[in-house]
Amino acid sequence: MAVMAAGLATSMAQSNVYSLNVVGYYNVTVPQNGLYMIANQLNTTNNTIGSVLANVPDFTSLYKYVGGGYTSDQSVGGWGSPNTTLNPGETAFLQDGANTPGGLVVTFVGEVLQGSLTNSLQLGNGINNICYRSSMVPQQGTPTDFNVPAEDFDQIFFYNSGFSSDQYVEGWGLGGGNGPTIQVGQGFGYLKAAGNVSSSWVRNFTVQ
Repeated sequence: MAVMAAGLATSMAQSNVYSLNVVGYYNVTVPQNGLYMIANQLNTTNNTIGSVLANVPDFTSLYKYVGGGYTSDQSVGGWGSPNTTLNPGETAFLQDGANTPGGLVVTFVGEVLQGSLTNSLQLGNGINNICYRSSMVPQQGTPTDFNVPAEDFDQIFFYNSGFSSDQYVEGWGLGGGNGPTIQVGQGFGYLKAAGNVSSSWVRNFTVQ
């Protein structure tokens, strides 16, 4: 998975004042008959599954963790709850229920957010209070690269046809390095260790 293309759209307000919007797209592949934690990392005018996941095949299912439990939906001629949000920074499990050969490819299109970006990690303690998040911009990197705030014994979880995880102990990467690689368009689960405090995940991002 990678950012496949990007373009620039410049809107001039006057001769020396302008705004710069960067737009692009990327593809995410959900394994055939499998689950993947997808993430919308490009902002649109309507960040709902009815908009950003409008063209998935029938029997595609989505599971989103909200407020201590999962909500689910299945697309059969369209989503049952098309207004379910999938904003930049949010993630959900997407399941290929159509047995798509080679996996289900989902394309996200929109604007790259820039500036100071804040994603809440306001968590409780315990498995029912796990928080599911993603980078708010389409980049590949590690939790260290992305400045994911952490305290000792916090855990980060990934799902791609099975769970994998890492734990923060004076740094990410129990096996060395800076922790697991988070792909473009991939979300993760985050769990605070007992006694640790909630936090906000703040990144300053600008397209050069």
